[in-house]
Amino acid sequence: MISLLTLINIVFFSGLSLFFLVLSLSSFFEKEIRAAWISLGFLTINGLFWGFFILTPGFAIGFNLLVFSGITLFGLISLVGFFPKEKLPIDLSRAIQYDERDNMFSRNNIQHHPELMDIYYKQHPENLSLDQQIHNKPDFGDKKQVFHDEYTTPCYLAAFEYLEQTIPLSDGMIAPEKKQVDTKKMVAALSDMICFYGGCDVGFIPLKPHHYYSHRGRHAESWGDKTDQTHKTAIVIVVPMRVPMLKQGPTSSVIQESAQKYVEAAKISNIAAAYIRQFGFRARAHNDANYETLCVPLAVESGLGELGRMGLFMHKTHGPCVRLAIVTTDMEFPASIPGPSLHMENFCRICKKCADNCPSSSITHGDEPKSRNFRHWSIDQEKCFSYWKTIGSDCGMCISVCPYTKPDTLIHKWVRFYISRNPLNQRIALFMDDLLYGRIKKIPRKNPDKLFYL
Repeated sequence: MISLLTLINIVFFSGLSLFFLVLSLSSFFEKEIRAAWISLGFLTINGLFWGFFILTPGFAIGFNLLVFSGITLFGLISLVGFFPKEKLPIDLSRAIQYDERDNMFSRNNIQHHPELMDIYYKQHPENLSLDQQIHNKPDFGDKKQVFHDEYTTPCYLAAFEYLEQTIPLSDGMIAPEKKQVDTKKMVAALSDMICFYGGCDVGFIPLKPHHYYSHRGRHAESWGDKTDQTHKTAIVIVVPMRVPMLKQGPTSSVIQESAQKYVEAAKISNIAAAYIRQFGFRARAHNDANYETLCVPLAVESGLGELGRMGLFMHKTHGPCVRLAIVTTDMEFPASIPGPSLHMENFCRICKKCADNCPSSSITHGDEPKSRNFRHWSIDQEKCFSYWKTIGSDCGMCISVCPYTKPDTLIHKWVRFYISRNPLNQRIALFMDDLLYGRIKKIPRKNPDKLFYL
């Protein structure tokens, strides 16, 4: 007859073996071969360890009980939700609005408009020398860029050209009659429609001044115009990117995926805005190269995720592997109710994997820098964009190595929950991520043989 202790050993052996087997198979199908082999190693060690206790009942009972008690206690501690230093709320009451003319896309574009350069650099002479160095680098699509490819580079260029052509669709005619709207039904319909067209998450948030750019700067015809800040509500649209494509960073796979998802985000937001206008309310879509709002603060404050060390929005399921679009409207919606915190920012404080792997050293290893009168994660955008122009891709190394950039499988759902419980779990999860996937990623010298993943 099997003793109680032997039965317990069998249960622990079976449970842990199943975990390591699932982890190994999951890693194999994700093409994470290193993680698959290491998981198989753990599976083997686990079998030998528990097999010893199962096959030699009565031997080393004290040690066996000690191991069993230790693992049980450790498992219970892992379930405890406790962070001794809760995040303090950020005071945004004195936040300075960001001027779109100051971002690197706008500063790169004005090289083609001497009259705008003259105005901008008279106001910001501190940016002139560095911007001239960036202007002298090859533009996107140039053969001199590291990851240029004669046949695939025109693909992302065509996608961004298409996005430029769709800008007029972001706004349009409003139905003459303003309809009575059941807010709950409208929220449900909008959310379902956005997900139907390819979004993975939706948030609603009342607009505040710091959510807007102060002035437009991306296009010469509207350069310096004040943004329309009369809308009341923002609808945040989250579009997931393909993990295998982002894992190829910083090659051209990343910019191909970015372009494709910007196209999807523009399509969804343009349709959503047009849908709202049919009810007689104003609505405008904000998508790539056509923003009057800042996507990341809206996504974070709507409760869909958190702000990561790399300055990007970290979605609660897909991490930084997403693209965003916004619809603003004068229709009032109740704010989304945020779910429980996943403590991703706590994890970002100890992880620093993105900072260690950033090819341009654009990401800080320290605490959040302060800008616009409040502290928040942000990057050295000049260094980052300069590197983009060198390689001919939007890099994505930070997204590629982030422990949250994983497929939404059962094993990764469990890991995200595990990380959200306490600081000890986060330290263990970081150690395991480094062990299974490596701490430092080697930068490839050329594009992968397979550039596109379906």
